Amino acid sequence: MSIKNKTLKIFLEAIPIILMIILIPVIINDYILTIVYILIIAVSFIIKYNKQEYTFFIFGFIAMIISEYFFINTGVEIFVRNSLFGIMPIWLPFLWAYGFVAIKRAVVILDK
Repeated sequence: MSIKNKTLKIFLEAIPIILMIILIPVIINDYILTIVYILIIAVSFIIKYNKQEYTFFIFGFIAMIISEYFFINTGVEIFVRNSLFGIMPIWLPFLWAYGFVAIKRAVVILDK
């Protein structure tokens, strides 16, 4: 597979993440944004699902909640939107979790 094809495939895998990031300032309500994220992720998994991706998703979800919690408590990060545990936006772990899946997919593409 050529570099051009790999780059295009990785870009296509990143489209859901790009869309999610674009929606952050557009959808102000964190709960509605979370529902939209869940729908985007579900559609992405329906379109393409590879073995063990739910494992990456769940690991990313849990690991990022814990990591963000420590970053916030140490003052490294501060969120204005704090709908999850009063410290971070509820949609953030979903964004990070799908990011783990997208990174896994990119690595698979690069290995081909």
